Amino acid sequence: MKCFACQAEIQDYSTVCPKCGEDPRANPYEAPTAGRTRPVTNPNEGDATGGIIPYKNPKALIAYYLGIFSGFPVIGFFLAVPAFVLGIMGLRDRNRNPAIKGSIHAGIGIGCGAIFTLVWGAAIIAIIIGMVTDARR
Repeated sequence: MKCFACQAEIQDYSTVCPKCGEDPRANPYEAPTAGRTRPVTNPNEGDATGGIIPYKNPKALIAYYLGIFSGFPVIGFFLAVPAFVLGIMGLRDRNRNPAIKGSIHAGIGIGCGAIFTLVWGAAIIAIIIGMVTDARR
C-alpha cells in the first residue's frame, strides 16, 4: 500500500508511515464522514469561498490565472504555454483524487492556453514574415 502523505510503499498493516510519520490511511483530501470529524488546527484556516477556489489543487488555480492573463499582448504567448501545461497537470491531479476540486479551473487554463498559444503564435509568425518581406525590398 502507498502512504497518502508521502506516497512511499509501506506494509498493509502499518498504522504509521516509517518515512514521514503520518497515518498512511488518512487521505488529506477526503471529505469527512458523518461520524468522523477532523480537528481544526488553525481556526483561520477555513475556506471562506465555500469551495469555489481550489486551494488544494494549486496547478489548476495557477493555470486558470495564467490562462486569463495570456490574453494580454506581448506577454500572452509566454503565459499561454505554461497555462496549457499546468492545466493538464491540474486536471490529472483532479482525476487521481476526486476529493480535490479544480477541474473547471484546469479546463479554463487548458482552453485559454491553447487558444492564445495559437493566436500569439500566428501573430509572431506574421510579424516575422512581414519583417522578412520588408528586408527584401
